[in-house]
Amino acid sequence: MGDEAPLWRTRRERPFDVCGIGQSSLDHVCLVEGLPRFAGKDRILDYTRLPGGQVATALLACARLGLRATYQGAVGDDDAGERVLEPLRREGVDVSAVRVIEGAPTQLAVILLDRSSGERTVLWYRDPRLSLEVHDLQRGRIEQARALHLDGGDPEVGIWAAKVARECGIPVVLDADTAVPGTAELLAHVDFPIVSQTFSENFFGTHDPREAARGLVAYGARMGVVTLGEIGAVARLGSRDLESPAYRIAVADTTGAGDVFHAAFAWALLEGLDAAGCLRAANAAAGMNCRAVGAQGGLPTRIELEAFLAEERPAPWCEPEASSL
Repeated sequence: MGDEAPLWRTRRERPFDVCGIGQSSLDHVCLVEGLPRFAGKDRILDYTRLPGGQVATALLACARLGLRATYQGAVGDDDAGERVLEPLRREGVDVSAVRVIEGAPTQLAVILLDRSSGERTVLWYRDPRLSLEVHDLQRGRIEQARALHLDGGDPEVGIWAAKVARECGIPVVLDADTAVPGTAELLAHVDFPIVSQTFSENFFGTHDPREAARGLVAYGARMGVVTLGEIGAVARLGSRDLESPAYRIAVADTTGAGDVFHAAFAWALLEGLDAAGCLRAANAAAGMNCRAVGAQGGLPTRIELEAFLAEERPAPWCEPEASSL
Protein backbone atom coordinates (compact mmCIF):
# COMPACT_ATOMS: atom_id res chain seq x y z
CA MET A 1 0.00 0.00 0.00
CA GLY A 2 3.06 2.30 0.18
CA ASP A 3 6.27 2.54 -1.81
CA GLU A 4 8.47 4.64 0.47
CA ALA A 5 10.10 4.07 3.85
CA PRO A 6 7.85 3.16 6.78
CA LEU A 7 6.62 6.22 8.62
CA TRP A 8 7.69 4.61 11.91
CA ARG A 9 9.61 1.44 12.72
CA THR A 10 7.98 -0.23 15.73
CA ARG A 11 8.77 -3.12 18.02
CA ARG A 12 6.44 -6.12 17.90
CA GLU A 13 7.10 -7.93 21.17
CA ARG A 14 5.03 -5.80 23.55
CA PRO A 15 1.82 -7.08 25.19
CA PHE A 16 -0.37 -4.34 23.66
CA ASP A 17 -0.35 -2.67 20.29
CA VAL A 18 -2.15 0.50 21.37
CA CYS A 19 -2.74 2.17 24.72
CA GLY A 20 -5.50 4.77 24.60
CA ILE A 21 -6.07 7.44 27.23
CA GLY A 22 -9.09 9.71 27.05
CA GLN A 23 -12.81 10.00 26.70
CA SER A 24 -15.77 7.70 26.17
CA SER A 25 -19.39 8.70 25.80
CA LEU A 26 -22.96 7.50 25.47
CA ASP A 27 -24.35 9.24 22.39
CA HIS A 28 -28.00 10.26 22.14
CA VAL A 29 -28.46 10.19 18.36
CA CYS A 30 -31.36 12.34 17.13
CA LEU A 31 -32.24 12.05 13.44
CA VAL A 32 -33.56 15.40 12.21
CA GLU A 33 -34.50 17.10 8.95
CA GLY A 34 -31.92 19.89 9.06
CA LEU A 35 -30.77 21.77 12.14
CA PRO A 36 -33.53 23.39 14.21
CA ARG A 37 -34.08 27.11 13.80
CA PHE A 38 -33.07 29.43 16.63
CA ALA A 39 -35.86 29.54 19.22
CA GLY A 40 -37.86 27.12 17.07
CA LYS A 41 -39.24 23.65 17.64
CA ASP A 42 -38.71 20.62 15.39
CA ARG A 43 -39.56 16.95 15.47
CA ILE A 44 -36.99 14.21 16.04
CA LEU A 45 -37.50 11.62 13.30
CA ASP A 46 -35.69 8.83 15.12
CA TYR A 47 -33.80 8.45 18.39
CA THR A 48 -31.33 5.92 19.72
CA ARG A 49 -28.58 5.67 22.33
CA LEU A 50 -25.25 4.35 21.12
CA PRO A 51 -21.75 4.10 22.62
CA GLY A 52 -19.13 6.55 21.38
CA GLY A 53 -16.41 8.94 22.53
CA GLN A 54 -13.13 9.85 20.88
CA VAL A 55 -10.71 7.37 22.42
CA ALA A 56 -13.17 4.58 23.17
CA THR A 57 -14.31 4.55 19.54
CA ALA A 58 -10.74 4.68 18.25
CA LEU A 59 -9.72 1.73 20.41
CA LEU A 60 -12.74 -0.30 19.35
CA ALA A 61 -11.79 0.44 15.74
CA CYS A 62 -8.22 -0.67 16.48
CA ALA A 63 -9.52 -3.94 17.91
CA ARG A 64 -11.64 -4.55 14.80
CA LEU A 65 -8.49 -4.08 12.75
CA GLY A 66 -6.75 -6.78 14.79
CA LEU A 67 -4.75 -4.66 17.24
CA ARG A 68 -4.45 -5.51 20.93
CA ALA A 69 -5.73 -2.44 22.77
CA THR A 70 -5.84 -1.24 26.37
CA TYR A 71 -7.95 1.67 27.56
CA GLN A 72 -7.45 4.11 30.43
CA GLY A 73 -10.36 6.48 31.03
CA ALA A 74 -13.28 7.13 33.35
CA VAL A 75 -17.01 6.38 33.34
CA GLY A 76 -19.78 6.89 35.87
CA ASP A 77 -21.28 4.12 37.99
CA ASP A 78 -24.47 4.22 35.93
CA ASP A 79 -26.01 2.08 33.21
CA ALA A 80 -24.50 4.38 30.59
CA GLY A 81 -21.00 3.46 31.76
CA GLU A 82 -21.74 -0.22 31.24
CA ARG A 83 -23.17 0.46 27.78
CA VAL A 84 -20.01 2.38 26.82
CA LEU A 85 -17.63 -0.36 28.00
CA GLU A 86 -19.59 -3.40 26.79
CA PRO A 87 -18.55 -3.24 23.09
CA LEU A 88 -14.92 -2.74 24.13
CA ARG A 89 -15.00 -5.84 26.32
CA ARG A 90 -16.74 -7.80 23.58
CA GLU A 91 -13.96 -6.98 21.10
CA GLY A 92 -11.21 -7.86 23.57
CA VAL A 93 -10.09 -4.35 24.55
CA ASP A 94 -8.55 -4.41 28.02
CA VAL A 95 -10.63 -2.07 30.21
CA SER A 96 -9.33 -3.19 33.60
CA ALA A 97 -7.66 0.21 34.14
CA VAL A 98 -10.85 2.21 33.51
CA ARG A 99 -11.95 4.18 36.59
CA VAL A 100 -15.60 3.97 37.64
CA ILE A 101 -16.53 7.18 39.46
CA GLU A 102 -19.15 6.72 42.15
CA GLY A 103 -22.07 9.11 41.84
CA ALA A 104 -20.92 10.65 38.54
CA PRO A 105 -22.83 10.36 35.26
CA THR A 106 -20.99 8.92 32.29
CA GLN A 107 -20.09 11.48 29.65
CA LEU A 108 -22.88 12.04 27.14
CA ALA A 109 -23.33 13.65 23.76
CA VAL A 110 -26.43 14.74 21.90
CA ILE A 111 -25.90 14.08 18.20
CA LEU A 112 -28.15 15.98 15.80
CA LEU A 113 -27.93 13.89 12.65
CA ASP A 114 -29.21 15.48 9.44
CA ARG A 115 -31.13 12.87 7.46
CA SER A 116 -30.42 14.30 4.00
CA SER A 117 -26.64 14.78 4.29
CA GLY A 118 -25.55 12.46 7.11
CA GLU A 119 -23.68 15.37 8.73
CA ARG A 120 -23.89 15.70 12.47
CA THR A 121 -23.75 18.43 15.09
CA VAL A 122 -22.50 17.40 18.53
CA LEU A 123 -23.44 18.79 21.92
CA TRP A 124 -21.56 17.13 24.77
CA TYR A 125 -21.40 17.14 28.56
CA ARG A 126 -18.65 15.76 30.77
CA ASP A 127 -18.98 15.84 34.54
CA PRO A 128 -15.78 17.37 36.03
CA ARG A 129 -15.42 14.31 38.26
CA LEU A 130 -14.59 12.28 35.15
CA SER A 131 -11.42 14.31 34.51
CA LEU A 132 -8.26 12.24 34.73
CA GLU A 133 -5.26 12.99 36.91
CA VAL A 134 -1.75 11.64 36.44
CA HIS A 135 -2.07 9.50 39.58
CA ASP A 136 -5.10 7.80 38.00
CA LEU A 137 -3.00 6.25 35.24
CA GLN A 138 -0.94 3.08 35.09
CA ARG A 139 2.46 3.85 33.60
CA GLY A 140 3.02 0.19 32.80
CA ARG A 141 0.13 0.13 30.32
CA ILE A 142 1.92 2.77 28.26
CA GLU A 143 5.29 1.04 28.52
CA GLN A 144 3.73 -2.25 27.40
CA ALA A 145 2.26 -0.78 24.21
CA ARG A 146 3.65 -0.15 20.72
CA ALA A 147 1.75 3.12 20.31
CA LEU A 148 -0.03 5.67 22.50
CA HIS A 149 -3.28 7.36 21.44
CA LEU A 150 -4.52 10.47 23.25
CA ASP A 151 -7.26 13.05 23.03
CA GLY A 152 -6.71 16.59 24.26
CA GLY A 153 -9.33 16.54 27.03
CA ASP A 154 -6.93 16.45 29.99
CA PRO A 155 -3.69 18.07 28.75
CA GLU A 156 -1.65 17.51 31.93
CA VAL A 157 -2.37 13.79 31.72
CA GLY A 158 -1.59 13.79 28.00
CA ILE A 159 1.73 15.58 28.54
CA TRP A 160 2.80 13.10 31.21
CA ALA A 161 1.74 10.09 29.16
CA ALA A 162 3.41 11.41 26.01
CA LYS A 163 6.66 11.94 27.90
CA VAL A 164 6.52 8.35 29.15
CA ALA A 165 5.94 7.13 25.61
CA ARG A 166 8.81 9.19 24.26
CA GLU A 167 11.13 7.71 26.90
CA CYS A 168 10.15 4.25 25.66
CA GLY A 169 10.44 5.05 21.96
CA ILE A 170 6.67 4.71 21.47
CA PRO A 171 4.93 6.87 18.85
CA VAL A 172 2.27 9.24 20.15
CA VAL A 173 -0.90 9.93 18.13
CA LEU A 174 -3.13 12.81 19.21
CA ASP A 175 -6.78 13.52 18.40
CA ALA A 176 -7.30 17.25 18.99
CA ASP A 177 -10.54 19.00 18.10
CA THR A 178 -10.70 21.65 20.85
CA ALA A 179 -7.88 23.86 22.11
CA VAL A 180 -7.71 24.23 25.89
CA PRO A 181 -5.04 25.54 28.29
CA GLY A 182 -2.09 23.17 28.00
CA THR A 183 -2.75 22.14 24.39
CA ALA A 184 0.35 23.95 23.11
CA GLU A 185 2.62 22.13 25.56
CA LEU A 186 0.97 18.82 24.72
CA LEU A 187 1.67 19.33 21.00
CA ALA A 188 5.37 19.62 21.79
CA HIS A 189 5.39 15.98 22.91
CA VAL A 190 3.32 14.40 20.14
CA ASP A 191 4.70 12.63 17.06
CA PHE A 192 1.51 12.49 15.01
CA PRO A 193 -1.05 15.17 15.88
CA ILE A 194 -4.15 14.62 13.74
CA VAL A 195 -6.42 17.62 14.19
CA SER A 196 -9.76 18.73 12.82
CA GLN A 197 -10.13 21.65 10.47
CA THR A 198 -11.98 23.57 13.18
CA PHE A 199 -9.09 23.04 15.60
CA SER A 200 -6.53 24.14 13.01
CA GLU A 201 -8.47 27.33 12.29
CA ASN A 202 -9.01 28.23 15.94
CA PHE A 203 -5.56 27.28 17.23
CA PHE A 204 -3.40 28.58 14.38
CA GLY A 205 -5.68 31.40 13.24
CA THR A 206 -5.64 30.32 9.61
CA HIS A 207 -8.08 28.82 7.15
CA ASP A 208 -5.19 27.30 5.19
CA PRO A 209 -4.91 23.67 6.41
CA ARG A 210 -1.41 23.30 4.93
CA GLU A 211 -0.22 26.23 7.00
CA ALA A 212 -1.75 24.60 10.08
CA ALA A 213 -0.04 21.28 9.28
CA ARG A 214 3.28 23.14 9.03
CA GLY A 215 2.49 24.71 12.38
CA LEU A 216 2.06 21.27 13.93
CA VAL A 217 5.48 20.25 12.63
CA ALA A 218 6.94 23.47 14.04
CA TYR A 219 5.77 22.33 17.47
CA GLY A 220 7.84 19.17 17.02
CA ALA A 221 5.60 16.67 15.24
CA ARG A 222 7.14 14.09 12.95
CA MET A 223 4.07 14.55 10.74
CA GLY A 224 1.18 16.94 11.28
CA VAL A 225 -2.22 16.09 9.80
CA VAL A 226 -5.37 18.20 9.33
CA THR A 227 -8.55 16.30 8.45
CA LEU A 228 -10.97 17.96 6.02
CA GLY A 229 -14.07 15.78 6.13
CA GLU A 230 -15.35 14.77 2.69
CA ILE A 231 -12.27 16.30 1.02
CA GLY A 232 -9.76 14.07 2.84
CA ALA A 233 -6.69 15.30 4.70
CA VAL A 234 -3.53 17.31 4.25
CA ALA A 235 -0.27 16.66 6.05
CA ARG A 236 3.25 17.96 6.49
CA LEU A 237 6.15 15.52 6.71
CA GLY A 238 9.53 17.20 7.04
CA SER A 239 9.64 19.70 4.17
CA ARG A 240 6.90 17.99 2.15
CA ASP A 241 3.21 18.79 1.92
CA LEU A 242 0.94 15.81 1.26
CA GLU A 243 -2.67 15.64 0.09
CA SER A 244 -4.76 12.52 0.63
CA PRO A 245 -8.26 12.61 -0.90
CA ALA A 246 -11.26 10.93 0.67
CA TYR A 247 -13.26 8.12 -0.90
CA ARG A 248 -16.71 8.48 -2.41
CA ILE A 249 -19.08 7.02 0.16
CA ALA A 250 -22.86 6.90 0.52
CA VAL A 251 -22.93 8.70 3.88
CA ALA A 252 -25.41 7.72 6.58
CA ASP A 253 -23.67 9.38 9.55
CA THR A 254 -20.33 11.20 9.85
CA THR A 255 -20.20 10.68 13.63
CA GLY A 256 -16.97 8.95 14.64
CA ALA A 257 -15.25 9.43 11.28
CA GLY A 258 -12.37 11.31 12.88
CA ASP A 259 -12.00 8.73 15.64
CA VAL A 260 -11.76 5.93 13.08
CA PHE A 261 -9.32 7.98 11.00
CA HIS A 262 -6.99 8.02 14.01
CA ALA A 263 -7.43 4.30 14.63
CA ALA A 264 -6.66 3.28 11.06
CA PHE A 265 -3.71 5.68 10.98
CA ALA A 266 -2.30 3.96 14.09
CA TRP A 267 -2.93 0.54 12.52
CA ALA A 268 -1.15 1.53 9.32
CA LEU A 269 1.70 3.07 11.31
CA LEU A 270 2.23 -0.19 13.19
CA GLU A 271 1.96 -2.15 9.94
CA GLY A 272 4.97 -0.24 8.65
CA LEU A 273 3.23 1.72 5.89
CA ASP A 274 4.68 4.92 4.50
CA ALA A 275 3.10 8.33 5.05
CA ALA A 276 0.86 8.18 1.99
CA GLY A 277 -0.26 4.65 2.87
CA CYS A 278 -1.13 5.67 6.44
CA LEU A 279 -3.25 8.57 5.22
CA ARG A 280 -4.94 6.45 2.56
CA ALA A 281 -5.87 3.73 5.06
CA ALA A 282 -7.15 6.32 7.51
CA ASN A 283 -9.35 8.01 4.91
CA ALA A 284 -10.73 4.66 3.75
CA ALA A 285 -11.64 3.41 7.23
CA ALA A 286 -13.18 6.75 8.19
CA GLY A 287 -15.33 6.68 5.07
CA MET A 288 -16.39 3.08 5.63
CA ASN A 289 -17.60 3.91 9.12
CA CYS A 290 -19.82 6.67 7.71
CA ARG A 291 -21.96 4.09 5.96
CA ALA A 292 -23.84 3.24 9.17
CA VAL A 293 -25.43 5.25 11.97
CA GLY A 294 -23.47 5.82 15.16
CA ALA A 295 -19.85 6.54 16.01
CA GLN A 296 -19.14 2.79 15.99
CA GLY A 297 -21.75 1.66 13.49
CA GLY A 298 -19.57 0.85 10.49
CA LEU A 299 -16.17 -0.06 11.91
CA PRO A 300 -14.31 -2.21 9.36
CA THR A 301 -12.33 -5.33 10.11
CA ARG A 302 -8.80 -5.67 8.80
CA ILE A 303 -9.96 -7.95 5.99
CA GLU A 304 -12.69 -5.49 5.00
CA LEU A 305 -10.33 -2.51 5.05
CA GLU A 306 -7.65 -4.26 3.02
CA ALA A 307 -10.23 -5.40 0.47
CA PHE A 308 -11.62 -1.87 0.21
CA LEU A 309 -8.14 -0.42 -0.32
CA ALA A 310 -7.40 -3.01 -3.01
CA GLU A 311 -10.67 -2.45 -4.88
CA GLU A 312 -11.53 1.23 -4.43
CA ARG A 313 -9.78 4.39 -5.52
CA PRO A 314 -10.07 7.73 -3.75
CA ALA A 315 -11.87 10.62 -5.38
CA PRO A 316 -9.77 13.18 -7.27
CA TRP A 317 -8.20 15.70 -4.96
CA CYS A 318 -10.44 18.72 -4.46
CA GLU A 319 -8.64 21.78 -3.20
CA PRO A 320 -10.26 23.12 0.00
CA GLU A 321 -11.74 26.56 -0.37
CA ALA A 322 -9.39 29.28 0.82
CA SER A 323 -10.73 32.00 3.07
CA SER A 324 -9.39 34.38 5.66
CA LEU A 325 -10.26 35.19 9.25
